[in-house]
Amino acid sequence: MRRLPIYFLIDVSESMVGDPIEQVQEGIATIIKELKTDPYALETVSICIIGFAGKSSIITSLQEVITFYPPKIPIGSGTSLANGLEELMESFDNDLITTTYERKGDWKPVVFLFTDGVPTDSVDVTERVIAKWNDSYRKKASLVAISIGDNTNYNLLGKLTEHVLQFNNTNSESYSTFFNWVTASIKATSVNVNSNVDSIDLGKINSNVVEKIDLTKSHSIADDQFVVLNGKCSKTEKMYLIKFKREFTDSGFWGLQSKNYVAEGAFRIDESSYKEFSTDRDYSLKVSSQELRGNPSCPCCGNNYSVATCVCGGVHCLSGDGYNVCPWCGNEGHYGLSDSDFDINRTLG
Repeated sequence: MRRLPIYFLIDVSESMVGDPIEQVQEGIATIIKELKTDPYALETVSICIIGFAGKSSIITSLQEVITFYPPKIPIGSGTSLANGLEELMESFDNDLITTTYERKGDWKPVVFLFTDGVPTDSVDVTERVIAKWNDSYRKKASLVAISIGDNTNYNLLGKLTEHVLQFNNTNSESYSTFFNWVTASIKATSVNVNSNVDSIDLGKINSNVVEKIDLTKSHSIADDQFVVLNGKCSKTEKMYLIKFKREFTDSGFWGLQSKNYVAEGAFRIDESSYKEFSTDRDYSLKVSSQELRGNPSCPCCGNNYSVATCVCGGVHCLSGDGYNVCPWCGNEGHYGLSDSDFDINRTLG
């Protein structure tokens, strides 16, 4: 039986931590559940999930939908779209069955690329991998690039595919509508290939939830939408992430606006998978303490504050003023509130 390979190429960078990655996880599970009830999908569809952050890896290798079990999706530091595309192309080379004189190979694979940020690769690396994709793989696959929010380089995505969409992730209902659309598109395409029509069939789009990007226009890139800090629990020494979202407020001076980052929450992470998907390069990124608003409690031990900094630069949790041992370097010191401005180590996001 000829397979219809469906690839999910998912941005698992730190800015996806919290609600976005949880909704994607739940959405993938819903897609699989629905496809298992569809006779056409059961006949043809196989699924592969690839994650990319600073590094990339196949999370679940290509397998028939009937045996597919939705995996836990990790989080990593950085947004290397180039690594993700390289992983995708390597999977094509290793896993897809090509058509020969003796046999019919797989149908043209469909790729759903989910990303919420700007790649952290250098321009020359990005351009090299995009050229490789366009020269050797683009005509062999149908790629749908989906921006989760409006912090994505649409012009770059337009170099990969003519199908560039923006998902306006406003609430859980929007996510449900979005993943229903993905499911409907996969089902419609599986009907096509069962009728020997090898083409993608995207479902009808709810423009309030999924907006098609006009690639004939130039699009500006929103920068620094999120700030993410990498913390370590003082009691358990487990790692976590604190996520802040950019917000503009009236500065009170001639209508000028000031930029701040408001805490969305602190989130526990799996340390082994975080390291697996994170780049080893040190970008030495900082954020001013004056720009951060809010200090959520530690998600590992419940300490009142998840954002405290040691002289070593490590971010960790505290219960309050007093002596504490830094879980990063082992230094003991007295901690207290400060009104002065200082830099805090931030991640790539």
